Amino acid sequence: MITCILRYIIDPYKLKEFEHYARLWIPLIRKFGGQHHGCFLPAEGANNVALMLFSFPSLALYEDYRTRSFEDPECLAAFKYAEETRCIVSYERSFFRPVFD
Repeated sequence: MITCILRYIIDPYKLKEFEHYARLWIPLIRKFGGQHHGCFLPAEGANNVALMLFSFPSLALYEDYRTRSFEDPECLAAFKYAEETRCIVSYERSFFRPVFD
């Protein structure tokens, strides 16, 4: 299993727009075989950092999702929404593998 953690720098004045964007991705990740663990919005502390976590059974399946997302109409609409609202300033993507007891 591979877990992707997206760390977003968001426009704090466009939190509502970013939350809408984040909600768009929950069913899209599932559509492509991933498990969405949620989006975490600012509450206390920094008001411009949000996290999104989701997992795929393997890095190969994640890469397949990424390739297919650039051709999927719903994903393209989500990308366009973020671009039009400019709610995301920047983001970084990191990958982790879980260790279970």
